[in-house]
Amino acid sequence: MDYPKKLLEEVKERSKGMRLEGINSGSGPKHPLLMIVGEAPGRNEIVNNIPFSGDTGKELDKSLKQIGLSRDQVYITSAVRSRPFSVKKVFSKRENKEVIKRPNRKPTKKEVLAHAPFLNYEISYADPQIIVALGNTGLERLLGPGHKISAEHGKVIENTPILELNTAKDGYVWSKKKYTVIPEYHPAAVFYNRKLSDDIVKDWEVIKPYIDKERESNE
Repeated sequence: MDYPKKLLEEVKERSKGMRLEGINSGSGPKHPLLMIVGEAPGRNEIVNNIPFSGDTGKELDKSLKQIGLSRDQVYITSAVRSRPFSVKKVFSKRENKEVIKRPNRKPTKKEVLAHAPFLNYEISYADPQIIVALGNTGLERLLGPGHKISAEHGKVIENTPILELNTAKDGYVWSKKKYTVIPEYHPAAVFYNRKLSDDIVKDWEVIKPYIDKERESNE
């Protein structure tokens, strides 16, 4: 996805003063069988400009393969398209001195709002029917605060509007179009809790009948 220059300039202006690095554009076809909305890119994604790359990407690819999909059939993006980072002073044994580290972190609600024009544009461009929200940030961006992956993973929310940036561009309104939204654990969750592996497999199986139906309607 090549964002229009005007859109890039708008989001950069909205993001001024925020600890965000680079731009990693979303990727995928128009009318995908599935759209994925994650949290934000990490360092790998900023370097190679590939959404969900590295070990997290391998986990996502396994889930897609499980339901008969490849990346070229899916539009992949996230609530924030820059890398949120924090600044920490730590002691480096290798260098024998205190150094500055800039690790990844969860984006703030202000950062999600600053990047809302990107997701609006991508949803309008891709025009998906099925959207998978990976993690709480993506889920809340689509359906609002109070929704949690831990409570809703693997559930199918059919015929629902999603949140779009309002005309004043300072908040959200509900979309006129309705979608099928399916909350799922973020692929990286398995690195912190291996017990989630079975749940992730079961939850993605829930998606398969909806993908099969979408395939039939596109034929």
